Amino acid sequence: MPVAVASSSQLAADAGAAVAERGGNAVDTAIAAALASVNTEPGVCGLGGGGFVTVWPADGQAVVIDGYTAAPGLGLPGERLGTGGVEVFVDYGGGVRTVVGPGSVATPGAVAALGEASARFGALRWAELFGPVVAAIEHGFPLPEACHHYLEASADCIFGQDRDGWDCLHDENGHLKPPGATIRVPHLADSLRRVAQHGAQEFYSGELGRRIADHVQARGGTLTREDLANYRAKFREPLVTPVSRWQVATNPSPALGGVILTAMLTLMAGEYPSLPSDPVARQIAVQKLVLGYRHRQAGDSATTERDMERLMAGVHRRDLHFLGSPSTVQTSAVDGTGLGCSITLSTGYGSGLMPAGTGIWLNNCLGELELVPEALAGPAPGARLPSNMAPTIARNDRGSTLVIGSPGADRITTALLQVLDQHLLRGMSLTESIGAPRIHLEYDGDSPRLAHEPIGELPANAPAPRAFGPHSMYFGGVAAARADRAGQVQAAADPRRAGGTRVVTV
Repeated sequence: MPVAVASSSQLAADAGAAVAERGGNAVDTAIAAALASVNTEPGVCGLGGGGFVTVWPADGQAVVIDGYTAAPGLGLPGERLGTGGVEVFVDYGGGVRTVVGPGSVATPGAVAALGEASARFGALRWAELFGPVVAAIEHGFPLPEACHHYLEASADCIFGQDRDGWDCLHDENGHLKPPGATIRVPHLADSLRRVAQHGAQEFYSGELGRRIADHVQARGGTLTREDLANYRAKFREPLVTPVSRWQVATNPSPALGGVILTAMLTLMAGEYPSLPSDPVARQIAVQKLVLGYRHRQAGDSATTERDMERLMAGVHRRDLHFLGSPSTVQTSAVDGTGLGCSITLSTGYGSGLMPAGTGIWLNNCLGELELVPEALAGPAPGARLPSNMAPTIARNDRGSTLVIGSPGADRITTALLQVLDQHLLRGMSLTESIGAPRIHLEYDGDSPRLAHEPIGELPANAPAPRAFGPHSMYFGGVAAARADRAGQVQAAADPRRAGGTRVVTV
């Protein structure tokens, strides 16, 4: 059975391919590649984060497994909540402020989501999926260029808080290791073996989970043993949008990313006479409407789900007036049966914490100010936090399946929008669609500006431009895999990041 996989690095794609060669299906392949990706891209991601898994079986309905981070603090007195963090400025992508440290660590959900995907849809045993990543960790892996680029801005202010984490990224003189240098993360292979042997629950109620919670507590954070023991991945019904001859499924609220993407896709594909017909002008207009609404409504993470429901209601009733006023990794896999799996995982900008003896970097999802403006406080303990992620699968009436997703913070949805628009609506090839120049509407205060790669002449009424060079990693890193009815598969990875692809025929 052929399997195609695209991921954020060639090492990750090769890990997925190794599992496919042993008889793994698309879900097994995607999980193995995702495990390799999150554990060999230091700074960009780590096992102590959260994410979403979208699966669409060939003979069934699409499903989203919500493994995103949750607000911590179960069992703690109220006065302990919202403490233990420090705001830092990271000179990356134009500069960003974020809150790091022990108080920024939210309850991780990535391992739980991967475990549920394996149990429900995988063909191989859970433990078999860990072989490639454990081997890579034991032998050491090269520091990716993208990771080095981010760590140049963040290694000192974020990733210097725990000795194990600092030592594996720096040389004996205290300098950040260069791109390609061998990275050896202490204790990580042992932690992965424990999860492989004892199952995903080892991360939550086993010895590994206890080490993680106790370390965060000792440092003054709010993640507790109770938070981890009570965490469960949730199965959710995806948002499904008709786009030409395709049905596009992605993650629903309370995540932001899938709803934002769905709203923009609906506006791009639908009959809206007030929107321009020129493709670039329409992209700008749609982004201005939807991202502008999000910008204005981003004041309270507790109201996110209500705000996203209102957004979709307005789009579906064709009322556009109310709209007008790195740190993520992606793996996409599909097999010859049409089974598709899209996995997006993140640790935010990173809390900087690596609990002693684990080798696992923890997230700062409670400190991502663009998603949790109230910083550290967030919603009630146990509630899911907002997310930009949108792992997506599309299927058409001719039997083809497209699996797609991207990292890139708030650029995730606009990157996916443009690729889907060009591939599904305009007939460009998958590789051409991913490589085409991109735009992204961003906000500096209340004034929008248009970040763009070289795209030709912009419309006269376009917002103030902010120019980037070709294929800038600022605009995401789309990874996509596609299968047709005959079982032929292909994969494509974004030239903006050092992504990797493999096609395996067993």
